Amino acid sequence: MARCALCLFSSLLFLLGVLKTSAASAEEQPNIIFIFADDWGWGDLSCHGHPYVKTPNIDRLAREGTDFHRFTVASGVCSPSRTAVMTGHFPARYNINGHFAWVEQNARRNMPDWLNPAAPLLPRMLQQAGYLTGHFGKWHLANDMIPDSPLPSEYGYDKYGAFNCAGEQMPVHEDVNQAIAFIEEAGKQRKPFFINLWMHEPHTPFHVLPKYRWWFQDLDEADNIYAATLAHADDRIGQLLDVLDENGLTEKTLVIFSSDNGPARAARPTELDLSYDTATGAGFGIGASKGITGGRKGYKAALFEGGICVPCIARWPGTIPAGIVDNQTRISAVDILPTFCEFAGATMPEGYVPDGISQVTALCGKPTPVRKKSLFWKMSSPWPAPKSRQFHWGSYAVVDGPWKLIGNVDLSHVELYDITHDQKESTDCSAEHSEVVGVLKTKILQWQQTLPSQPEGPVFSSSRTNIPSAL
Repeated sequence: MARCALCLFSSLLFLLGVLKTSAASAEEQPNIIFIFADDWGWGDLSCHGHPYVKTPNIDRLAREGTDFHRFTVASGVCSPSRTAVMTGHFPARYNINGHFAWVEQNARRNMPDWLNPAAPLLPRMLQQAGYLTGHFGKWHLANDMIPDSPLPSEYGYDKYGAFNCAGEQMPVHEDVNQAIAFIEEAGKQRKPFFINLWMHEPHTPFHVLPKYRWWFQDLDEADNIYAATLAHADDRIGQLLDVLDENGLTEKTLVIFSSDNGPARAARPTELDLSYDTATGAGFGIGASKGITGGRKGYKAALFEGGICVPCIARWPGTIPAGIVDNQTRISAVDILPTFCEFAGATMPEGYVPDGISQVTALCGKPTPVRKKSLFWKMSSPWPAPKSRQFHWGSYAVVDGPWKLIGNVDLSHVELYDITHDQKESTDCSAEHSEVVGVLKTKILQWQQTLPSQPEGPVFSSSRTNIPSAL
């Protein structure tokens, strides 16, 4: 009896210790702000050496945090890239391989009409861990042209203001104002907050204000518009950082700035003209798209690094080292979910297996030169490559250890790069390493077998009943 009583007492002490640890962790949960720009190229920051774009507030994040030079998104275009952030999965697992468009176009491309709200979702996991969750800015996990698509509130958000979604379209420049109001509300409720701040800039149309154009009046018109557009976004980020400072939240908040894919560029010389978007209105068109990639090959919609390697700057004073450049750790957008969950002490759903890994160790200052878990990409790309877009032919890619393999739609043409030492993909070494090519092609083929042949779940608009099946 004495031994049983001692065992029971020890068990109670252990349980109390666990409860105490959990309570302490809850008190120390960081606020999290994930700033996801749209088409912002790796080279489109003054801290990355842009010749005329000025981004003092993002530069401040780099000075006060760590600049990860090998961050890649899960697609060269918008919607699949955002799907990866939300789910921690490669977007091909949901048949989301391009941007959400009209229902007819989605059906033709064997895509759903929206991301399934029942999918494992980052905001819902954080919400269940006690966070107040908000989304402000672009959505594009459906489309404003599909009125019966689920609202962002059905994805685990307590509050949202968005465009490129069903319902009311938030003005593009109101993103930070709404985020600031949300931070104030979280303070009143004494809750940690999670904010997805998905900015429109520098996607077309360019909704540029005269104030910012004046700052760059010596530039040619297209460059002036591009620089002014980025300066406006950077200015709003500065307003957000100032609010964190003023409310004593800077030391308690993890802030990450990134982009959904590389910069958009016209395939050929294009006149500067106005364009119109149903969600955001009129503005300057792609003739003002002047984004750069820091020497990486390809642009938006490419699986070369110019299309998928984007800025990633993380700041959390006292936790993430300041003023550091990490040019070793290959972080992916599918890592965002497990990383945020670990920082937040959030529990991932039973049976859920992310494609990503937690990068808490790397963010805390211990780079990992070789990634142990493979990364995969799938896109619809033309073959042979168009003469005007010579790097936009890749339909599949895999990164495994030091190697990156890019292949066309049937893998009849592939290129191999030592991505650890050749980030700019200057030397195709497939001929010298045919055995590596064989291994990586097999990995892609095996991965393909894990993907659904068509979209699954309640992910179709009612208007599909009037469209001949494309599946």
